[in-house]
Amino acid sequence: MEIVGFLSDFGIKDNFAGVVKAIILKLNPSAQIIDISHQVSPHDILEAGFILKSSFKFFPPKTIFLAIVDPGVGSKRKALIVKTKNFYFVAPDNGLLSLVLKEEPSLKIIEITNDRYFLKPVSYTFHGRDIFAPVVGYLLQGIPIEKFGKETKRYEVLSLAPLNKKEDLLEGEIIYIDSFGNLVTNIEDKIFNDFVRNKKFKIQVKGFIIDKISLNYSEAPARKPTALLDSFGYLEISLREKNAAKVLGLKKGDKIKVLIN
Repeated sequence: MEIVGFLSDFGIKDNFAGVVKAIILKLNPSAQIIDISHQVSPHDILEAGFILKSSFKFFPPKTIFLAIVDPGVGSKRKALIVKTKNFYFVAPDNGLLSLVLKEEPSLKIIEITNDRYFLKPVSYTFHGRDIFAPVVGYLLQGIPIEKFGKETKRYEVLSLAPLNKKEDLLEGEIIYIDSFGNLVTNIEDKIFNDFVRNKKFKIQVKGFIIDKISLNYSEAPARKPTALLDSFGYLEISLREKNAAKVLGLKKGDKIKVLIN
């Protein structure tokens, strides 16, 4: 176990992400740390969970994922190590891991309580450095997860916004906006295809109507919003070579409807 996938809302201006990686490398200099992203919207646990869910399956088996979006740092929220068939996950117990664990069920969950593996003194505001980073470093050394605390069966659960599905209506919402301004919805490609089934349809988001799925961005018409099934398996709204969120005035939480004509 020498690969670490690191996800956070630390950004790149401050030293938080760099210090966390330094702690891990002090404990295991041969570790390979892959930055998934440090630009998660601050405190947005659901966004972090979505990004992690969209990323983890592309990593080699036995990767340790360190995911830190922790608005409850210093509170009574738990810290967890989760072992699954293929991976390990280290994160605060605030729901961040729950989307992943729907696809990659846990084999064992450990509540991290053994301060032998913490950096001393433990800050009230930077558990990423003082708890999560050293735990990952010691995991990389091969310390069994049972040494870090007690087993638990419970963890906090978040879920994507539910879909409203009727005979001729499939309604979801925008759940993520990437750095290009593309608008990712909670409608998965399989759900979309099963609903449409080669029928004529239209996609409605605010006052915009789209009546076809483009295969890629270059195929999309210029200056008009387009829909496509993106590389992570979700229905996405975009604008060719433009920031769709800004130009169209759309944001997370806005509803999107697929209507059968």
